[in-house]
Amino acid sequence: MQLKKENILIVDDDIDILELLQRHLQSWNFHTYKAISVKEAVQILRDTKIDLLITDLKMPEINGSELIKFVAEHYPKLPTLVITGYPSVQDSLEAIKSGVVDYLTKPFTKEELKTAIHKSIKTENNSDVPNTKELKLEDNTYGEIIGKSDKIQSIIEIIERVKNNKATIFIKGESGTGKELVARAIHYKGKFSRAPFIAVNCGGIPENLLESELFGYTKGAFTGADKDRDGFFQAANGGSIFLDEIGNASTAVQSRLLRVLQEKEVVKVGAQKAEKIDVRVIAATNSNLKAMIEKEAFREDLYYRLTVVEIAVAPLRERKEDIPLLVEKFLLKYGLEYKDRFIQLSQQALKVLERYDWPGNIRELENVIQRAVIMSDGKVDVEHLPDSLKYDITFPEETLLSLKAVEKQHILRVLQATNNNKTKASEILGIDRKTIRLKLED
Repeated sequence: MQLKKENILIVDDDIDILELLQRHLQSWNFHTYKAISVKEAVQILRDTKIDLLITDLKMPEINGSELIKFVAEHYPKLPTLVITGYPSVQDSLEAIKSGVVDYLTKPFTKEELKTAIHKSIKTENNSDVPNTKELKLEDNTYGEIIGKSDKIQSIIEIIERVKNNKATIFIKGESGTGKELVARAIHYKGKFSRAPFIAVNCGGIPENLLESELFGYTKGAFTGADKDRDGFFQAANGGSIFLDEIGNASTAVQSRLLRVLQEKEVVKVGAQKAEKIDVRVIAATNSNLKAMIEKEAFREDLYYRLTVVEIAVAPLRERKEDIPLLVEKFLLKYGLEYKDRFIQLSQQALKVLERYDWPGNIRELENVIQRAVIMSDGKVDVEHLPDSLKYDITFPEETLLSLKAVEKQHILRVLQATNNNKTKASEILGIDRKTIRLKLED
């Protein structure tokens, strides 16, 4: 058969089998690389362009199935041929699921090997593309909330009950889960939707300015206050104010906020007279306010005023059935923005996205899809996803990591996912840019 000088990597812990395969392959004019362990194979793959992987399944320490999974995601276009002396139905199914082209059982003839290699090299790795029309994004959208999971449906049920009254609502959940989208749905799905909706990031405003920004101030109240000015509460009058990261509010702000909730009135900084207001307060945080109360960092009476109705937004890892819908939304958004068309996603890439636990939640998923769309041409495949999402192999000597090493590894992965954007990474990790820099330097 007419064959080019492809590079073939053979992985088997049996030296005799390695030598036999090498002789056969060299007689057919192939370049060969040999590895007697998965660890050695991974090192060769990282340093050399390989055109075909031939591997045994049963090997000491780390078996070949781990290598197959690793290759399927880090080198998705690399065809794989399995050779084993211990065939089983389970092994066969796992190999096929991971994209193995062919499966030979020892002993085999030279001609059977030749046919399997020919088939493997000629086979192109074409991933199925899911029919995005079947996902029915529009049928699983409520305001800006996207999802079909039970956890999303329970949130929507609560919103339907509270949207037409002005009870104080507290939204809790990890950073990046979409707490502001829930607040917006509460406002815009109800009868007050024509009134103002004001979103305030309490963590993004310096502590010494937050009080005057929220409640306004009078002329001469402090240096630079050259005229009376309304705050966010006055701007939201008649509608809703969303106080994100309320745990960052100072004790002075907490005291004023308690008065707003109790008396339905606001006193500007520097003023004596109170102003009546009609505002629905929606607060949110990713902090543990009960723990803050125990440390006397947050007022207990304010906590109970804020939590008249409580909504818990589940992290993405607890509602993975929503990932395909969210991915479709981001593919459409960034496909139109960067490519002027809808970008497709391979089934293998979707499997990787669905398996990952998303510590940065929806915000991290959006960032990954945004980057993947930029890097792709018409279809997002596994090769366009960050390595931190893909299947990895832990070698025995690497299993015992210190807590500091694990922390550093996680920070580096999040930085990679955000293209080294320390501001975005700090939001996902819940720490500031300075802390990231110090931990990396340390």
